[in-house]
Amino acid sequence: MLERDQVLHVARLARLSLSEEEVVRLGRELSGVLAHVEKIQELELEGVAPTSHVVEVTDALRPDEPEPSLPVELALRGAPEPVEGGFGVPSPGASPA
Repeated sequence: MLERDQVLHVARLARLSLSEEEVVRLGRELSGVLAHVEKIQELELEGVAPTSHVVEVTDALRPDEPEPSLPVELALRGAPEPVEGGFGVPSPGASPA
């Protein structure tokens, strides 16, 4: 388990102000993290390529292929003030009508 002064040193580096209760709790939690790191260091990882994910990540998006879109007339049917075949948007700084 980390000593109190070690926890306070880490807190000071992180610019954290901890209560005595937090010092005790974080001491236990940080000690647990360090125990896990020590366990991982026992593994034989020679020849294992570094990874950023534990499973292979593939593109979750569909292929970007052109498809027919909504007709302009139908898209603008509910627009309050269509302008030149598009949606009317007030200019920056313009006061609402």
